Amino acid sequence: MLKPRIFELFVKNVAQPSRLQTRCLRYSTVTDALRIFLAFLSLSLFLNSAAVAQPENWKLVRDKTDARLREIAGGVHGAMGVAVLDLKSGEHFAINENLIFPQGSAIKIPILLEVYKQASADKLKLSDLRWLNKTDQVGGSGVLFELGDHTSQLSIRDLGVLMIVLSDNTATNMLIELVGMENVNKMLAALGLQQTRLQRKMLNTAASGRGEENIATPAEAARIMEILYRGEFLNRQVCDAILAILKKPKSGSINAALPADIPVAFKPGGISGVATEWVIVYLKERPYIVVVMENYAMGEEAAAAMKEISRTLYDYFWRLGNATRHGIYVDPMLIK
Repeated sequence: MLKPRIFELFVKNVAQPSRLQTRCLRYSTVTDALRIFLAFLSLSLFLNSAAVAQPENWKLVRDKTDARLREIAGGVHGAMGVAVLDLKSGEHFAINENLIFPQGSAIKIPILLEVYKQASADKLKLSDLRWLNKTDQVGGSGVLFELGDHTSQLSIRDLGVLMIVLSDNTATNMLIELVGMENVNKMLAALGLQQTRLQRKMLNTAASGRGEENIATPAEAARIMEILYRGEFLNRQVCDAILAILKKPKSGSINAALPADIPVAFKPGGISGVATEWVIVYLKERPYIVVVMENYAMGEEAAAAMKEISRTLYDYFWRLGNATRHGIYVDPMLIK
């Protein structure tokens, strides 16, 4: 099967004859069968010249990148899973991508999806206000637990922003109460995700001790981010609204290792022994998704490993987006 770009060039340069060729063929006695044979012969020669000149060379680069990712993931004390998706080609790297990991605050992304799903179905309005009561307040990350009892109202969208940007646990629990834990899981199941589940509110250590943990796999988290990137959750407008919140500045390990001018949409998560990050990297020439999860971690090793993974992937995708088929770096606008 012809690759789209190769087919386009063939049609332009071979299948469509020049004026001179047309003039000659008009008076030619060559049979139709011979013309077809000559066209396919030209196509064969064209394909040989248009094909990637050095696929073996690039395979070496890819294999080295894969080996480096495995070295990093294998160098931590805990269990680490990695899922990477090239959003242009569909190529991926995967390490323990189907293992189930606790999610910490990264599970807040599916909660935000369900909020927007119910808003789209007119079950709620993002502008609706909710009172902040003492019974809602929990500690940990965020600021709402510092506010007074029944002294403030916030819109549902504002609660979503606080949940993602400040990882506010009070805002998260208020939204779980609003949309329903069961509905979040039904939405995930409808997306074909079998391992990603919301099973407890934030800071419910008793539930965590019973094994009622918020969980996902690297592969399914990457799929959620891909669905958002491609505008496949409800519609493009909803996905863009969710991504706009995920793009708001916040701290993370993967984005910390990238040049400051590259936009990222992401949510990190961390609880004792666990670190996770779900990230879309909007590298102009080659956008990609990277998800990293670790449990049984020790010290700050997860953050250090995530930064090294991020640097490795940036170097890889930058070269992929800025090099010709011969491995020469040029202006990406000139690459054909």
